[in-house]
Amino acid sequence: MFPVLSFITFFPLLGAAVILLLPRDKGPRIRWTALAAVTPPLLAAIRIFFSFDRAAEQLQFVEGPIAWIPAFNIQYFMGIDGLSVPMVLLTALVSFIAVIASWGIDKHLKAYFALFLLLDTGMMGVFCALDFFLFYVFWEVMLLPMYFLIGIWGGPRREYAAIKFFLYTLLGSVLMLLVMLAFYFYGNSFSLVTLADQTRHLGPLSDPTFRRLCWMGLFICFAIKVPIVPFHTWLPDAHVEAPTPISVILAAVLLKMGTYGILRICYPLLPDATNHYAELIAVIGMISIVYGALCAMAQKDFKKLIAYSSVSHMGFCLLGMASMTPEGMNGAVLQMFNHGIITSMLFLIVGVVYDRAHHRDLNGFGGLAHPMPRYATITSLAFFAALGLPGLSGFVSEVLCFMGGFKTFRLYTVISATSVVITAAYMLWTFQRIFLGRLNERYTAISEINGREMLTLVPLGVIVVVLGIYPRFMLDLMNLSLSSLSSAVSLWKVAGL
Repeated sequence: MFPVLSFITFFPLLGAAVILLLPRDKGPRIRWTALAAVTPPLLAAIRIFFSFDRAAEQLQFVEGPIAWIPAFNIQYFMGIDGLSVPMVLLTALVSFIAVIASWGIDKHLKAYFALFLLLDTGMMGVFCALDFFLFYVFWEVMLLPMYFLIGIWGGPRREYAAIKFFLYTLLGSVLMLLVMLAFYFYGNSFSLVTLADQTRHLGPLSDPTFRRLCWMGLFICFAIKVPIVPFHTWLPDAHVEAPTPISVILAAVLLKMGTYGILRICYPLLPDATNHYAELIAVIGMISIVYGALCAMAQKDFKKLIAYSSVSHMGFCLLGMASMTPEGMNGAVLQMFNHGIITSMLFLIVGVVYDRAHHRDLNGFGGLAHPMPRYATITSLAFFAALGLPGLSGFVSEVLCFMGGFKTFRLYTVISATSVVITAAYMLWTFQRIFLGRLNERYTAISEINGREMLTLVPLGVIVVVLGIYPRFMLDLMNLSLSSLSSAVSLWKVAGL
């Protein structure tokens, strides 16, 4: 079979190499080369989505295992299941959109797009890797480009935001490294499939206390990436200072790597510890949901408001995951995908108005619906999707998370549900301050959203509507894999292990 996973992972890296060979003064050629580097992976990801066998539980499009570093049993091992496919499609789509959104970048073009494509390789590799060591390599590959993309092309406080992001993520990486080595020394393997099989026979880490320590180390690593309270403080700074396309990548893909890591590694490799800490996950999810919504409501900076809303909406993923029910697990992964699409729209929308007004103060706008009706229309779609309006994609995933959470953690779910009202309040209030009322005199000549900006937003808006009306496109894809995962973890609870 054609190694499609290796293709979608490493093809952007080939594009980065070509860009580095181009002259610096060839700006248009550099931009088109970057777009050409992310287009084939998107087409391949779409093909994977439609050709994926939804009736099969096993891994598909498997490549390997191939001996990579035989002395230490490290393998090149790639494969995807119902958990991976939505994230692969999301990464390919958002990377394509972000390249188009980067058309206005004019500072150090070669370095920007080369780093961007390296970042794309790291993100895609995380969602395809089935070897723990390979997973860790891709995880670290992602860190360095994002540090420079924020630190060089960001806002006035870009160095502070970049260093803060780097240190938080590096702390998590150290914890992951320690746990990975523990699994290797006790199980003599880095293969996630082999380690999961050994876990079913009470190995490789047999001591319950040690397993719980390993789980906590991994959870903190992934929680920093989500991020959840209290590890969230790097996120608003990074979002506010990052250029718009990097904010899109950060919110849509990098945050999902945290919840994906919990489901891919913590659940199958440490199911007993996962059951032990399930209530803790639910509590942290509840706190993140309510706290993030309240913080978002207090913001005057448009971009920071969207950043805090991400903290809130990612909390739904934790609540659904903690329930260990098919509804909750499907809702969590669907929320990961839906939030990636919706938050991409929101950050692109912020970028549109910032490029024209050169500020993000919500109290400094007013009446923009008059000169920018198309912009107001697509913004209303994104806002209503974010607040969970029925008929749009955000509603389906949030309801599934609530359905699963209510079966297991009723009180936490009821408290979390109050965020629906808070989210509606700050979203509608934001829309009012930007678009309604008398037009601010400073913006009488403001230009309407252009064709390139519409090209980045319209495909995302279509997905929001389609998944809101017919979510089976995604649910049928992930249901079997997630039901199997939740059942496997729940068996440990039934057995009292």
